Amino acid sequence: MASDRRRRPRLARDTIVGWMVLVLFVSLLSVVVVVRETLHLSVTNRANADVVQEIEEFRTFTDEGVDPETSKPFTSAERLLTVYLSRQRPGTGEAIVGYVGDSGVVTTSLGPGAPSIETYDLTRDPDVIRAAEQRTSGTEDTPAGELRWARTVVDVRGGDDAMLLVGAFTDSARAEADRTVRTLALVSLVALLFAGVVSWLVAGRLLRPVRLVHEAAEEITEQDLTRRIDVGDDDVSGLAETFNRMLDRLEEAFRAEQRFVDDAGHELRTPITVIRGHLELMDDDPESREATLRIVTQELDRMGRIVTDLLALAKADRPDFIRATDDVDVSMLTISLDAKISALAERRWRVSKVAEGTARLDSQRITQAVLQLAQNAVQHTAEGDAITLASDVVDDPQLGRALAISISDTGPGVPVADRERIFQRFAHGEPPDGRRHSGAGLGLAIVRAIAEGHGGRVDVGGTLGEGAVFTLVVPVADRTGPQDSDPDEQGES
Repeated sequence: MASDRRRRPRLARDTIVGWMVLVLFVSLLSVVVVVRETLHLSVTNRANADVVQEIEEFRTFTDEGVDPETSKPFTSAERLLTVYLSRQRPGTGEAIVGYVGDSGVVTTSLGPGAPSIETYDLTRDPDVIRAAEQRTSGTEDTPAGELRWARTVVDVRGGDDAMLLVGAFTDSARAEADRTVRTLALVSLVALLFAGVVSWLVAGRLLRPVRLVHEAAEEITEQDLTRRIDVGDDDVSGLAETFNRMLDRLEEAFRAEQRFVDDAGHELRTPITVIRGHLELMDDDPESREATLRIVTQELDRMGRIVTDLLALAKADRPDFIRATDDVDVSMLTISLDAKISALAERRWRVSKVAEGTARLDSQRITQAVLQLAQNAVQHTAEGDAITLASDVVDDPQLGRALAISISDTGPGVPVADRERIFQRFAHGEPPDGRRHSGAGLGLAIVRAIAEGHGGRVDVGGTLGEGAVFTLVVPVADRTGPQDSDPDEQGES
């Protein structure tokens, strides 16, 4: 039961969206924090700059200004402060207070955003007064909020000292900055939610081929390999396309395996039926027993050849089927082939051409293929017919430099319609003479497997009614050169 309840895997879609939202959240949070600190710093710097500017303007007015009534320099501190303050328009949150000697406050000028006298009277705050007596500038926490201030004292000729105190309340500006930050945070939150939804949809769209591959893999069985996945036009869809191609190969492999099993079962069933039938009818007569045993032995030999061929074809898909590790002398290989095929049957064996040079081949597999072609020629010829072996190095348009080993005979030939089919497993051609020959139909399939294992092919030629030519063509290195054998040395075996 534990195996049936498999733990739900973590979805790639959840992971992608989660990381995207997390990264975006951290980024937006950083932006909000940085903007807030920047705005608060800007408020502080602007307040300081406004206070310094007012102080500098007052000093300049003190040094250069004249009384508008007398057109002469000011001789009264009270008159100086009254005229100066009447011309000032304090900025947002600013408060300007003028003092004359020890007599007290001349006047107070408040800008927009500064607390009113009823709410907070700057001239009556003991902390501010005490700080102004000790320092020329500073910051104080007041009931109306943070106050950044500075003061200056000037001497008026013939009069008392004039002191100007300039303060800037920053709470209103900071509140405005906080409202901006809250708006930014709200917009960021909406953007985060929108990005999460969009990334969820986009991730689902991009990962759809992966999900379909998973679903298809769950549904596919050996009995049904027809399921395919719709392919899109993006990079991730390439996975689905690759999966579809894999399914095509698997379906073809299973279909070929099924055909192979069916054909093998059919081919092996025939000799088994023959053997069983003769054994059931065998009596005690010595001659009958001898004939039955002879038939049984022949059928067992045929079954052995079928099994051997089936094993050879099964090995054809293995990477070590062809072992071309050494350079083979082509002329010696041709001579060896001639010696072996001439012992197959009483035919007029001939060698028309011998290539010279070396080639990297699996000599045992090449020998197996040529012997099979020669055996095929023997089956389609009669005693006294000619079978010719030839080897040559040619410039093939597909393979380049290639070794061509051919077996030609004077039999009935191969119909053009059958020249491709005869290389299929358990396939039999239809000779013009109508004669069917013994064999399981695996020999030429083995020849093709050996040729393709070398990266080559098998060609079929000849004229119908005059004979067939089977040519094994495999690529070789460029150092191998074609050489015709001496015509005087060619002859019949």
